[in-house]
Amino acid sequence: MPVDLRIGPALVVPVTAAPFEGWVEVTGGELVHVGPEPSAAPATETYDASGRMVIPAFVNTHCHTSQQLGRGLADDVGLLTWLHERIWPYETALDEADSEISALACAIEQIRNGCTLIADPGGRHVDGMARGIATAGIRALLGRSTMDDGEGRPPVDQETTAQALDRQDELAARWHGGAGGRLSFSYTLRTLFNCSDDLITATVERARALGTVAQMHVAEIPEENAYARATRGTSTVRHLDRLGALGPGLLAVHATWVDDEEIELLAARRCPVSHNAASNLKILGTPRIADMVDAGVVVGLGTDGAPSNNRMSVIDEMWLASIVQKGLRRDPTALPAEQVLRMATIDGARALGMDSVVGSIELGKRADLVVIDPRTPNFATAADPVSALVTALKSENVESVLCDGEWLLRDHRLTRVDELAVLAEATARAATVRERAGLRP
Repeated sequence: MPVDLRIGPALVVPVTAAPFEGWVEVTGGELVHVGPEPSAAPATETYDASGRMVIPAFVNTHCHTSQQLGRGLADDVGLLTWLHERIWPYETALDEADSEISALACAIEQIRNGCTLIADPGGRHVDGMARGIATAGIRALLGRSTMDDGEGRPPVDQETTAQALDRQDELAARWHGGAGGRLSFSYTLRTLFNCSDDLITATVERARALGTVAQMHVAEIPEENAYARATRGTSTVRHLDRLGALGPGLLAVHATWVDDEEIELLAARRCPVSHNAASNLKILGTPRIADMVDAGVVVGLGTDGAPSNNRMSVIDEMWLASIVQKGLRRDPTALPAEQVLRMATIDGARALGMDSVVGSIELGKRADLVVIDPRTPNFATAADPVSALVTALKSENVESVLCDGEWLLRDHRLTRVDELAVLAEATARAATVRERAGLRP
């Protein structure tokens, strides 16, 4: 029987095994052959990857798709000002059509940076977000930003615990397994500032029952831990553990302000962490990611949202995560390139409970792949091409992107959408949303 697609010859970087010169073959969206020689089967399509690299597509473990239209709205302010005075007014000004084009524009940026799986911690219009992601063709864990407690919530988000859970249940029934299995629903929690213990417990239970992860911003700023001690008697991570929420079914986003004991708790409970190097540095602080990895915590990389990062690229996050941890420890051996590449691929997939599906180039996994062209000034002379994926890679090196066996980017051109038309609409809608919200950059 013929294979659908044969890619090679190329430097294949499986991530979970040593790189080799060889071939990758795909049938029905599944990796059916990986080796130094092509199989004997005829191929319906052959992609000549001479001089290229083939790597697993990147995983973005924290990506606010509904914030793509808000880039530049919240620069140079602290977290609570960022949230209460900029982001919440922006988010409440979005309608469903805004959220759809925002998600689609965000997905385009992900594709151009070699990413095909994102974890979205939630917006108000999940139906629009889901349609945007489905149109782009990437994978996503989609959630609804959920709150039931605390001060400062916008009037439209004043929900009871039961209402918050019911609305998530409705969305889970509608979208879990959607878009040919590329979409999953992920129950989400905003922060401890705005979530009751009942909501936290019930949310994590529902996520476990659905077989997906719950997402929550955890220990973002010192004020959060102070609030947790004042209202719960201990820090955020310790309180989540006391509730039974800390575990592989909870994605702890940021985990910026944690101590030695809490790092050990995260490791012992097998609770994964999403590390967002750029937004952390910009707003929150510098988490001890190298210490977490050494302790055995599974860490994936995330971009956060456009208003908190501005660069929605896992490629940039790899480089930044590596050098910041070296500087934090004053140790150039901290968080080596091989480990950072795992964080951007297989460990990111593991953090989302999807490492059996994507994250590495292995037989039986889905064909989410990136063809890298190293023939650029920033990459061509690199002594170690694998290390260069972390230290030198740029979006311009992303030549083609495959998700579930379908080309989403082919020779630098998007295949599913009219990119210029989408960006024109996104630009116009961003201006309208700013005006509706009364915000100025």
